[in-house]
Amino acid sequence: MEIVTRADRPDLDEQAAEVFRERWPEFIFHDDVPKKYLSRVEEYFARYDIVVLDGGVVVAGGWGVPLAWTGEPDDLPSGYDDAMVRAVEGREAGTAPTTLSFMAAAVGAAHDRRGLATVVLTELTRRARQDGLAHVIAPLRPTWKHRYPLASMADYATWTRADGLSVDPWIRTHQRMGARVLGPAARSMVIEGTVAEWESWAAMPFPVTGQYVVPDALNLVSIDRERDRGVYVEENLWVQHGS
Repeated sequence: MEIVTRADRPDLDEQAAEVFRERWPEFIFHDDVPKKYLSRVEEYFARYDIVVLDGGVVVAGGWGVPLAWTGEPDDLPSGYDDAMVRAVEGREAGTAPTTLSFMAAAVGAAHDRRGLATVVLTELTRRARQDGLAHVIAPLRPTWKHRYPLASMADYATWTRADGLSVDPWIRTHQRMGARVLGPAARSMVIEGTVAEWESWAAMPFPVTGQYVVPDALNLVSIDRERDRGVYVEENLWVQHGS
């Protein structure tokens, strides 16, 4: 296998995009914050945007952003969106980063159970340590949380198996790498759209105003037909790798 940055191999963009697309629901790609900041993330932090190749084919990838964090839980960003904003605006303000936040990692569906997510996270951590960053954190989007949209993330994070590890596969991946749970990222992503847009993203009708369970959503989606608005506020889970 070979690990390269997407900046070094722009010819792989389409392959990499396919790997990420197949792992997330459509509505995730309609968050307004990345629309405003992602181009600058790609420009400023290309070193932390990697793909794993096997035989020249993209089999996994991941990216992160360096940001300033004191190491105290009350100084954590509110989640994925806020981490991106803090990283970009910190870079533009000349604020020295102390921390790498993993933002996403994905493995091609045909390459599950090969430990490739761990390969991605380990390489990003290595780069962070090489650059002198003291902390590595991540606002996790737990794999099975969508099965329990009525449960709070704080409660879900405490659910464990007989071996003491989380019931959730993605949380377990991080725990096996030595990560510890810091707490919920209560407002990690906020996705808004018209009712018609949400019906398209979710592939289901919303006939009346109310709270809806939507496939692959970790929390309920709020639909207001009178205002023609759908709002989804996603909770994620902050974890920290190492000290």
